[in-house]
Amino acid sequence: MSVLRTHIQDVGAERGVGVLESRLTELSREEFARDVWARTTALTRGASDFSDVFSPSAVDELISRRGLRTPFLRVAKGGSTHPPSSFTAPAGVGATIADQLDDTALWRAFADGATLVLQALHRTWEPVADLVSDLSTELGHPVQANAYVTPPQNRGFDAHYDVHDVFVLQIEGTKRWTIHEPVLPDPLRDQPWTDHRSAVADKAAHDKPHLDTVLGPGDVLYLPRGWLHSAQARGEVSIHLTLGVHTWTRYALAEEMTRAALASLREDAPMRRSLPLGRSGPQGERELIRERLLAALAEADPAPSFERARRAQGRPAPLGPLAQLSAVNGLRPTSPVRLREALEARLAGTRLFTRVGYVDLPESDLESVTRLLDGHVRTAGELGLPLAGRLLRAGVLLPGNR
Repeated sequence: MSVLRTHIQDVGAERGVGVLESRLTELSREEFARDVWARTTALTRGASDFSDVFSPSAVDELISRRGLRTPFLRVAKGGSTHPPSSFTAPAGVGATIADQLDDTALWRAFADGATLVLQALHRTWEPVADLVSDLSTELGHPVQANAYVTPPQNRGFDAHYDVHDVFVLQIEGTKRWTIHEPVLPDPLRDQPWTDHRSAVADKAAHDKPHLDTVLGPGDVLYLPRGWLHSAQARGEVSIHLTLGVHTWTRYALAEEMTRAALASLREDAPMRRSLPLGRSGPQGERELIRERLLAALAEADPAPSFERARRAQGRPAPLGPLAQLSAVNGLRPTSPVRLREALEARLAGTRLFTRVGYVDLPESDLESVTRLLDGHVRTAGELGLPLAGRLLRAGVLLPGNR
């Protein structure tokens, strides 16, 4: 019997395909990659109705009823942020955590012209989480989501750039966006705009904008990292979502390659030797070290550490412990099970790597696990009850249909 030994789950799979085209840009992934990705801005009018994703009532519920804490919310006005102590307070008997959101304080700040920034919505609002998961799946890069709620005629932040790509989804109201080309193309994560504050301010003040436009509900604007932008609400409350794409870069891959090379040099006995005595000692060693380092780089395989880093940048689909326990206790041959979404599952040899750890498998289970990685719902009987039970307990499988 032939068994496939290496299989990569292609992005959990069919649910993520088409998000760019169906909801954000009207371009296929191939068209977006060829003409837009990391190159230039893209504005799509009426891309989608996002009322199923986010809304004013969602803002009110998150602030007033969900018991959110910092840093799930920031408050900004006139280019600066308010201290968390100005909008948080203990929540009363039985919930005396001191940094829960104070809805009265937030209302007063908002009425005074402050922008409310709901952060990490992919962790707190399910429809946004689903959209973010699908987009991350399609792009192959981690994605986060923030919402910006701005009162009429106000702005939250001065012109700046982000160190990640963004999709701006206008949800409610209108907002004027002014976009300038980068002062630092393709900034890395440790190269924030504040390192170039004067150049950013000068370009925003004196250069002709690349784009000066008003977004209305359903419009989507894509900005590569490094592009300068500022935004101001117009005559009504503006709500927009920012989907931040934390792009993997060539530099990041080079970092992983270097780590792999250095790890191999730790096992090279001559490289562990002390340098000669005297101030001139390092001079005579440089060529030998350079030669061995280049050889190690040539042989380095960054894939394992790169995959670990990729998995660590995202989270798998939610798992309910009570539903999971019920599925384990009630497992039958006819019980439907499915691979947990967004696991970044990868079968290498007899080891299944996922975001929740790895599972070593016997040869006899490899064919069943390979079939499982296509993302389709299976029955426990198809997989074998022992395997299905083991993967449910490991948090790799979830019960039932989506």
